Amino acid sequence: MPATRTRPSPETVAAVVAELQSLFGNRAVTSQAVRQQHAHTLTWIENQPPDVVVFAESTEDCVAVMKVAAAHDVPVIPFGTGSSLEGHVNAPFGGISLDTSLMKRIIAVHAEDLDVVVEPGVTRKQLNEYLRDMGLFFPIDPGADASIGGMAATRASGTNAVRYGTMKDNVIALEVVLPNGEVIDTARRARKTSAGYDLTRLFVGSEGTLGVITRITLKLHGIPEAISAATCTFPTVKDAADATIVAIQTGIPMARIELLDEVQVGAVNAYSKLSLPEKPLLLLEFHGTEAGVAEQVERFRAIADDYGAGDFQWAAKAEDRTRLWQARHDAYWAAMALRPGWKGQSSDVCVPISRLAECIDATKKDIEASGLIAPIVGHVGDGNFHVLPLMDENDPASVAACKAFMGRIVERALAMEGTCTGEHGVGQGKMKYLAAEHGDAALALMASLKQAVDPRGLMNPGKMAG
Repeated sequence: MPATRTRPSPETVAAVVAELQSLFGNRAVTSQAVRQQHAHTLTWIENQPPDVVVFAESTEDCVAVMKVAAAHDVPVIPFGTGSSLEGHVNAPFGGISLDTSLMKRIIAVHAEDLDVVVEPGVTRKQLNEYLRDMGLFFPIDPGADASIGGMAATRASGTNAVRYGTMKDNVIALEVVLPNGEVIDTARRARKTSAGYDLTRLFVGSEGTLGVITRITLKLHGIPEAISAATCTFPTVKDAADATIVAIQTGIPMARIELLDEVQVGAVNAYSKLSLPEKPLLLLEFHGTEAGVAEQVERFRAIADDYGAGDFQWAAKAEDRTRLWQARHDAYWAAMALRPGWKGQSSDVCVPISRLAECIDATKKDIEASGLIAPIVGHVGDGNFHVLPLMDENDPASVAACKAFMGRIVERALAMEGTCTGEHGVGQGKMKYLAAEHGDAALALMASLKQAVDPRGLMNPGKMAG
């Protein structure tokens, strides 16, 4: 991104709006409410709205938007559902928010190849409802009903990652509109290739800073023959994390393993009307054949018993499993409800699995010493956990304590050879940690790639390392 980028002049904005409205009619919107909805809304990061929102319906629409942006030298910020947490969709330099939520076609399902081609506005729930009768599903489940385009752009993860991987493992190919309006395909449908650079993974996780994703080819999986879900409690969060580590190291192929501390369990009970024991809790799910699932359950229970596990409860019915996992997905809103009117900033870090218990235990002690309300929840099967400290924006001491704590979480993870974000992405919120994580030479290489693809800095400026 050019260091000198500033907001476009009022004259430029007026010209851009007029041209977009001539092309898109009422799909080019300038109302304050819509513009604010298309900036960051979920945490304490400032809301920075664009100058205009365009609702695209096709790749051709996205090409037209990029050409207008290039002609007037104004930024473009791709927008999916707005569920990201680190300020990805903010427009610090104004410009055009390119909303792809109307691009909702499921273009082709190749059941025999276990893949599907979709437009970026398709959401994960929409896709799985469409696939269910074919005996197929798409496993990446970040909780929010995020769009597939946004999930690819942020390299999303979720509760199933311990078994099925993240978006980088499940995206086969992309169609992308580049900043100059050209359209490229990053790969073919073949499952592997040695032909050239891996452009697919360059754009997966690029957070809208290199181009606009307009079509995604995804891997699919068969719906398991048997699914079993359970909850069990532990004396401490460290015990729960230690049990998780041993289970992973012994090769139990769990589909999901989620940790909630006692504060988060209490919040979930109140918000989702459950009666889970208010102790550190693991939510588990096993996939496979009937015999395979029974074996996985038995092996995990033997390990868990060594760490003081108790209160095993099984959810055999599909509706019970759905209710349990929906409560997990509502954990963010449940935590926010602990202090109505306060703000929260959900931070996620990821560490090597062998350091997970140590990292969570140290974080828990930090919360207690700081006097904060900060529930912990995590995809602990792959070393990733989230903390949501709450703060009173009208109390400077509360704000300072929360922000200092947020910094310590990241510093702790980096000291353990982890990352500042396992799945939320960088956006604006975690840009300051990239140098410590990657080093100056790696950041310079990222900047060179950005300059090569987007020399004028049109795509989502002010994010990542730009």
